[in-house]
Amino acid sequence: MTPPDPTADTPLDREFYNRPADVVAEALLGCYLFRLSADGVTTGWIVETEAYLPDNDPASHAARGSTRSNQSMFGRPGSCYVYPIHARYCANVVTDNIGIGSAVLLRAVEPCQGRKLMQQRRGDVAELDWCRGPARLCQSFAIDRNQDGVDMTDHSGEFWIAAGDTPGKIARSYRIGVTSAQTLRLRYFVDGNQFVSGRRKDHSLKPIGRFADAR
Repeated sequence: MTPPDPTADTPLDREFYNRPADVVAEALLGCYLFRLSADGVTTGWIVETEAYLPDNDPASHAARGSTRSNQSMFGRPGSCYVYPIHARYCANVVTDNIGIGSAVLLRAVEPCQGRKLMQQRRGDVAELDWCRGPARLCQSFAIDRNQDGVDMTDHSGEFWIAAGDTPGKIARSYRIGVTSAQTLRLRYFVDGNQFVSGRRKDHSLKPIGRFADAR
C-alpha cells in the first residue's frame, strides 16, 4: 500500500468536522493522521475513535461547561483539544459548531511513516503498542498541550488529518475507561485491525495490520 504524502495530502476541511461527534468519529476511521515536528514526520492510519457528546454525556469534559482547561473543546470545528492524563496526553478533534462542546478522541492509529521516530519516543516496547491507546498515540506523535487549540484544517500547520482509505468493516462498542455514561456505544474501530486497543473479543474478524504487507 502506498503511504500517505505529507506534502500533498490535503487536510480535511472544517465542514467535515462541523457535524455531530458520533458521525465524525465513524468518518475518521481510515483517514491519515499527520504530525510534523523538529524531529521529523510521523503518520498513522486511524483505526479507533470515541465520540463525546455535548448533551446527556456525563463522561464528556463538556459536561462541566467551558473552563480554562477545556475551552478548546468549545472552539471551532476542526481544532484540536489536548488534555493531560497521568503525566501523558490525549488528543481530540473538536466537532459541531463553536460553543457546543463536542469532540472525538483519537484512540489508536496504525503506524505508517516515521516508525523509527515512534520507537525512539516510546522506548523499548513492541510496535503493536506504539499507538494503541490515546496516551501512547500522543507520545509516539509528540503531542502535548502545545498542540491544544491547533487548527487541524490548516495544511501549513504541524498537525492535521487527511482523507484516507476505505477502512473495511467498522465495529462499534461501549467506550473504554469511562466511569459514567457507560451504556453509550460511542467507540468506533476497524474490525480486525490489530492496532486497535481494548478487548480482542470485540472484533469479529481475524487480527491483521493494514500495512503489514508493505513493511
